[in-house]
This record gives sequence, structure tokens and C-alpha cells, in this order.
Amino acid sequence: MASLTYFVSDAHLGSGGDSLQRERELCRFLDGIKGDCRRLFLLGDMFDFWFTYHYTVPRGHTRLLGKLSELSDLGVELHFFIGNHDMWLFDYLEKEMGAVMHNDPEVMEIDGQRFLIGHGDGQGHLDKNYDLLRRIFRSRLNQRLFALLPASWTFPLANRWSDSNKEKHARQDTLHYLGDDREGIVRYCKERLQQEHFDYCVFGHRHTPLVMPLGNATYVNTGDWLLNRNYAVFNPTDHSLKLYDLQKGEIAGC
Repeated sequence: MASLTYFVSDAHLGSGGDSLQRERELCRFLDGIKGDCRRLFLLGDMFDFWFTYHYTVPRGHTRLLGKLSELSDLGVELHFFIGNHDMWLFDYLEKEMGAVMHNDPEVMEIDGQRFLIGHGDGQGHLDKNYDLLRRIFRSRLNQRLFALLPASWTFPLANRWSDSNKEKHARQDTLHYLGDDREGIVRYCKERLQQEHFDYCVFGHRHTPLVMPLGNATYVNTGDWLLNRNYAVFNPTDHSLKLYDLQKGEIAGC
């Protein structure tokens, strides 16, 4: 009987010349876990950009959408936490394949363990400029205005902004652990842990695979499927949460 819970994030499909290869590898991975996967958490930025129009579906990603639909039909519980790149998915995956959509971090009990789960952007409020930008992007009025523009305008514009943003962060050399005070997600988790107990805090966004103790909890960052092929697996039999690289095998575990 399927019992494992899987976590994947940050594939950024649609970005880079190897996007189709990344998608194929992701689909092969999902095909390989369908026998023992009970729940699948997609922790955001699976698409580099998405906007759900009423009558228009973005080109591409058909392999992933089909594989997720297959998993849903097999009874796998799908959860999608929107990221900063695909925050405009709205209800598309919910209506097409029954995925449970999450806009913000959620507290969930999984096989007797308490999880705090999310994408991670904007947590800790270390970047006031981004906090403002996030509010602008999430504004219902701005979303309705954006929907009035044709997709032939919005997608090229969004893709250029996305590529520029990723290049900026790469130049800042942020793809490593920066220390507790400079990691917004860690600061956010510490604040939440002062208020309530969690066994695990699982997030994406940072593209930095990591398992570390955080008080009485364990913080796990799932890394990415963009530069690496990282994923995490929770096994209810021994309450272990392990982080893997598709090519290298287990990276860390707890």
C-alpha cells in the first residue's frame, strides 16, 4: 500500500535551454514513485511563469501536467504551494487534477507528525522591496488588470523579468546557506516555533538542499530541480525525512 510522502520544488520549467530535459527527468521520477507515493507536495516555482487565463493554457509542460493527472487518478494526494514565479496558477491545477492549492505556509499533520510546509518566498521579511512587490503581484485588482493583456505580451515580458532576476541572485552568490540571521525562512520558522511545536519545517525557494536541527524541530530545504535534481521523502514507518539527489542518492536525513 502506498505510504510515502514526497516533496519537490523549484523546477522552473520554461526557463533555460534544458527545460524539456528537466521536465522529462521529473516525469520519469514521478513515474518511478507512483507505486509507493501516498502524497506529493510540489513546493512552488515548478513553472518559471504561469498565468491562468480563462480560455488560454500556456504552451508546454504537457508531460508534467499529464503525469500529475495520472498520479491523481491513481489516488495520490496532490498539494501545490504557489511560489514567487507561479503565483498566478489560481485554480487551474485544482480543477484539472484535484490538486489542493496553498497560497501561504500551512500546518499539516502527516502520519502523526506536525509539519510546517511552504514555498518560502517573503518569509522573515528580510527584503522590504520584495515584500512590496509581492503585495503588488498578489493584488486581485492587479491580477484582473494583467488578465486584460494578451498572452503574447505578458509571457515574453514575464520571462525576461524572470531570467534577469535569476541572474541577479546568481551574481550575489546566494546559493549556499547564509547563516541563521540572513535566512528568511529560518527566521520565520524560529518565530513560529516559539508559538507552537512542529516536528518538521519543509520549504523550497532557496535552491539550497539542507537538513538541519532547529530547536526541537528539523528544518529541511528541498533544494531544486533546476540545477540539481533534489527531492525529499518522509517515511511514516520510522518518521524519517530524507533528502536525495536523483543522481547521487541520499544527501542527508533525520
